[in-house]
Amino acid sequence: MDISLPGLDGVECTRRLKPQLPDTEIIVFTIYQNTEYIFNALAAGASGYMLKQTPAAELLAGIREVHAGGSPMSGHIARKVVQVFQQMAMSSVEIERLSPREAEVLALLARGHRYKEIAMQLSLGYSTIHTHIRNIYKKLHTSSRTEAAAKYFGCLQADAK
Repeated sequence: MDISLPGLDGVECTRRLKPQLPDTEIIVFTIYQNTEYIFNALAAGASGYMLKQTPAAELLAGIREVHAGGSPMSGHIARKVVQVFQQMAMSSVEIERLSPREAEVLALLARGHRYKEIAMQLSLGYSTIHTHIRNIYKKLHTSSRTEAAAKYFGCLQADAK
């Protein structure tokens, strides 16, 4: 799956396909290396993320890896994922700063839902969601969906231990 598709981006396409084809493994194969695309694609259901500059032999190995149950990522992408989680691990104290509604919005945001989808699901206005997200970013000392999602998932992981 490429990120840049005509009419519908690859992240949204993955988000729509995965529930319909849950046994289908999707590897994002793209030129885009920014963390926003990486985390949104993985949250949408992609099993791997590889760059188009990846040599053919590594790409084939990635396809075999996903078939065997793995999650192939180009080395550069894997490093970005690790760095974000190391930098953004959230303590339970930070989560407690969020109101119950903000925590609910953050959970949906971290799972890749768009602002309009969150508004519809929670029966709130778009501007209200935007305000909640601005407050979440401020309380968590983040500036993007990706950073907030990384803190959210970092907190879930810490709580699971």
